[in-house]
Amino acid sequence: MTRPSPLPASALPAAALRLPVRFRFSDCDPAGIAFFAAWFVRANEVFEAWFGAMGLDYAGLIGSRRTGLGFVHAAADWFLPARHGETLLFTPLVTRIGGASWATTLHCHLGEREHARLSCVNATTDLGAARPIPLPPDLRAALARYAASCESLAP
Repeated sequence: MTRPSPLPASALPAAALRLPVRFRFSDCDPAGIAFFAAWFVRANEVFEAWFGAMGLDYAGLIGSRRTGLGFVHAAADWFLPARHGETLLFTPLVTRIGGASWATTLHCHLGEREHARLSCVNATTDLGAARPIPLPPDLRAALARYAASCESLAP
């Protein structure tokens, strides 16, 4: 496995959404450094805000439509620590759209410096049956539009 190199924020697509994430006291260890689980809690918050920016109702998908959107795979590379009180910008890029799942890379920057890169795969499930289901058409379309605007999908 090769470790990726950090990218400057300016290397990311200009059209990509940048969502501010503030690390709180509860996210940090006694040294004031954000611990690994906090990054994934914040990632899920970013997904909720990102869905809203794409015109999707995240709570409605889960609540009234009973469509699960959970992580089925998550990985991270950390380049620099995040500290209590810092606000980083999380930039989601869609890297794959499948039949019942999609993959996203979240680039996490403070200024130009990338502190972490989170790779997430989310799957859509029927919450009642606890089984995978195809991506809902509105979600598929929103992810495709966003990916096209960012040119983030490989040809």
